[in-house]
Amino acid sequence: MNSRRNVMPVFRGLVAIELREAGQAANPALSSVSAGDVAAMLGRDLAKLAPQVANCDLGLLAVHYDPAEVLRPGWPVHAVLEDLLQRLPNDGLGARMIGFGADAEGNVPEPLRADPDCAGGVLRVIPFILRGAAVAEVTEALEADLFDRGMAEADFALALQAGIGVRVEHMRYQSLHDLLAMTAMQYQHAGLEPLWTLLDAALLAPQSDCVIDQPPEPLACYAEGEVRIGLLDAAAWQQRNAAGVSDRAQLAQGFAMFEMRQRQFAAVLRAHGVPVQFVHCPEADPRHLR
Repeated sequence: MNSRRNVMPVFRGLVAIELREAGQAANPALSSVSAGDVAAMLGRDLAKLAPQVANCDLGLLAVHYDPAEVLRPGWPVHAVLEDLLQRLPNDGLGARMIGFGADAEGNVPEPLRADPDCAGGVLRVIPFILRGAAVAEVTEALEADLFDRGMAEADFALALQAGIGVRVEHMRYQSLHDLLAMTAMQYQHAGLEPLWTLLDAALLAPQSDCVIDQPPEPLACYAEGEVRIGLLDAAAWQQRNAAGVSDRAQLAQGFAMFEMRQRQFAAVLRAHGVPVQFVHCPEADPRHLR
C-alpha cells in the first residue's frame, strides 16, 4: 500500500444499511456514475452537521461490506479508499467529493471486492473518508453528533437502495468508532465478551498482549498480531473446567461444547482478519501460548 496515505489525518466513516431481510444484494456496488452522485449527497448531508466538511476532500467507496470486513486490524478498507483518493490528481480547485464504484460491466476490482463468505447479513456498511486541513474540527463535530443525528436523507437512501438492489429498513451515517461501540455491545449481548477483549486488542492496541483465562471459556492469548487458542486434551479440560464432575456422558458433552466454542472464537476472529493458530497447551497452562 502507498506509504503516503497516513501523512494527513482522516475521518473514517460509514453508511450503515439495515436491510429488511437477510440475503444477497442484487449488485455488489453502485456504478461509478451513481457513486459520484451519492458522494455529493453525502457531502451535503454531513455539511449540515459539520459545515467544515465543505472544506474537506470526501471519498466514498460505494461497495457494501459486512461490518467484520471493515473492523479489521489497520482498517484495510478505509486504507484502500484513502490511497485511491490520494492517487487522484488535485486540480487545485478546492475540496473534492469523489465516489468509487463498479466498472462499466458492474464488476468491482479485486482489492475492493467484498468477501462473499461474509455476505448475507442484515447489516451492510459502505465506507467513506474525509481528509483536509479542517478534518480535526470535522472529526470532533461528527463524533459528537453523527450517531444521534446521522439519519440519511431520503434522496440519498433511495439512490443507494436502487443502486445496490436491496430493500432497506434503516440507513444512517456513523463514524468508525460508532461501529466499534455497536459491535462491542452486540458481541457482549451474544455472550462473546471474552472474544471481544481479544478483538479489541487486535484492533486498537496491536502491540499489546492480552490473555483470556476465564473458565469455562477457551484459553486464548493475543500477542504479536495473532490470537493463539490453547488446545486442551480431555484431561486438561476436565481439570480446568469440570474438576468435580465424574459422569462420563456429562464430561463428553461438556468437552464437545468447549471445542465448539473454540471453533466459534476462531471463526469470528478470522472474519475480522485476525490470524488464529491453535497451540497445544499441556495442563491448560497459559504460558504455553506466549
